[in-house]
Amino acid sequence: MVHEEDRKLIHQTLAGNEAAFKKLMEKYRGSVFHLVYKMIENREEAEDIVQETFIKAYRALASFNEEFAFSTWLFKIATNHCIDVLRKRKLQTYSLDAPLQMKDGDVKREYADETYSPEQSVMDLEHRHLILQAIEELPEKYRTVIHMRHKEDRSYEEISEILGIPIGTVKARIFRAREMLKKRLKEKGYIFP
Repeated sequence: MVHEEDRKLIHQTLAGNEAAFKKLMEKYRGSVFHLVYKMIENREEAEDIVQETFIKAYRALASFNEEFAFSTWLFKIATNHCIDVLRKRKLQTYSLDAPLQMKDGDVKREYADETYSPEQSVMDLEHRHLILQAIEELPEKYRTVIHMRHKEDRSYEEISEILGIPIGTVKARIFRAREMLKKRLKEKGYIFP
């Protein structure tokens, strides 16, 4: 629902008071800029989009629905405008697999894998071990459904049929097992991504 201060400023703007709309702009300009900049990643372009967002908002103010927050409506306009701008950008792309054309012939490109990290591999292994250990510590009825769902990749229906229990019970056990796992992993110092 629209804040009372915003409602007054909107009504004043619709009555022809441009200073009221300037107050709305001042109030929301920073947060709109932050949203736009995160999407566009270019300060000058973001400034332009913010201006255009407020122009669009001003022109469409009569259609604003007071059941919603003015900021939500404004952010939607800004987001849609960013999406339009991003669609219009035509980035020239090159294939990383295509060989370079040289006067002596084609040369294949080779790239170093900079994503591999021995430390990360060790941490991933430790996390996997911690998770498996936490699963093994679950009571059998929870451990069984987790194993069937995540290791064997079985559907709720299959688990229900195999164990001879209702689907609702399967879902409840899986939910409860996941909650127990989260609690145990937090106790063991696991940091969730």
